[in-house]
Amino acid sequence: MSKPDTRLNVSPVPPDEIFALNGAYAVDPHPQKVSLGVGVYRTDDGKPWPLPVVQKAEKALVVEDDLFRHEYTAIEGDVPFLGIARDLMFGFEGKQSEEEAKARIGSVQTVAGTGANHLGALFLAHHMKPTNVWLSNPSWANHQTIWELAGVPRKTYPYYHAATRSFDFEGMMSTLESEAQEGDVVLLHACAHNPTGLDPNKEQWVAIADLCERKNLFPFFDSAYQGFASGSVEEDAWAVRYFFNNKPDMEMCVAQSFSKNFGLYGQRVGAFHYCNNRASASIRDVVVNNLCHLIRGEFSMGPRVGCTIVKKVLTNDELTADWHEDLKVMSSRIKAMRKALYNELARLQTPGTWEHIIQQNGMFSYTGLTPKQVYALKDRYHIYLLKSGRASISGLSQKNVAYVAQAIDDVIRNEN
Repeated sequence: MSKPDTRLNVSPVPPDEIFALNGAYAVDPHPQKVSLGVGVYRTDDGKPWPLPVVQKAEKALVVEDDLFRHEYTAIEGDVPFLGIARDLMFGFEGKQSEEEAKARIGSVQTVAGTGANHLGALFLAHHMKPTNVWLSNPSWANHQTIWELAGVPRKTYPYYHAATRSFDFEGMMSTLESEAQEGDVVLLHACAHNPTGLDPNKEQWVAIADLCERKNLFPFFDSAYQGFASGSVEEDAWAVRYFFNNKPDMEMCVAQSFSKNFGLYGQRVGAFHYCNNRASASIRDVVVNNLCHLIRGEFSMGPRVGCTIVKKVLTNDELTADWHEDLKVMSSRIKAMRKALYNELARLQTPGTWEHIIQQNGMFSYTGLTPKQVYALKDRYHIYLLKSGRASISGLSQKNVAYVAQAIDDVIRNEN
């Protein structure tokens, strides 16, 4: 084969595992196939669930027939939406220093949480030039890609203790204490850690904040599941709010997504918030100006329709109350499926320990299954999950949980 006549210097890159897995599932004709790969909410019938409150908002917006609904927004995005997103994340209501606190935060609209992570990484790479970014081991696979493309060297801190299938708090703290350098970025999952489902408790979050402040590290929060994980927007934002309110002399940022908690996966609704310390609140507008410079050169402005839906819901008391109920529906079903899977594995007396499934939080479970066991589940039982053993609990239902548990039991017992 002759060499192509091109100036490009390109080599194939590995396919994205999640999307490749979902594609394989889609063409599998097996009647009992189960998708535990992609991170989207599904009903007990395995169907997508447009949130009822979102459907109400969409109907109201159609009736309003806003002539400007398809027009451009500002470069920073839909400004009223940004204030709503910021307030949801940081929860200022009723605090005496509310205006001073808001003055510290520069916000822009992004193309969902991925775009917020990317914009934040690019902004910090240009203007802070960190020596390293510290990612949890493991972390969401896209974090690696985002920071690689931003040109910031990546290091990892221990997060998952395989032997106990628990959060390795001691390993995380000792590594960051001994190896992280002043000015390094530390990427933290605000709640429902992806992929492990393991979160620090509040006492541990306090210790992590103290370490970041003492070593002058820069916390970068990825908040993809606010309200979706526990059913409470306040509980799921606790870590972000603690850092912001209790460490006012420390800078930080938050990548915020509305994909999971509003079911707006394809609408790409997100925001990026840069939090200045209280001594540098005066440069907030300059920060936003520089973020807008990056946005203008990349996608000009955030998409309009999805953020308009969020804005409609969160500016109407009745719709907001409905949204909180929808969050409880989703989070409750996830918790029920965790319990159901655990109960089935316990009933079967499946070798190993499985309490971690109900101790973990949010959409994903780090099951502890090996790559060999994962491949066996796919090949023999048409059950699809990531080779790391990460399973999307939303793919379980009352109809398939016994089948999945039996398959796991069979694979483990017949491995040797």
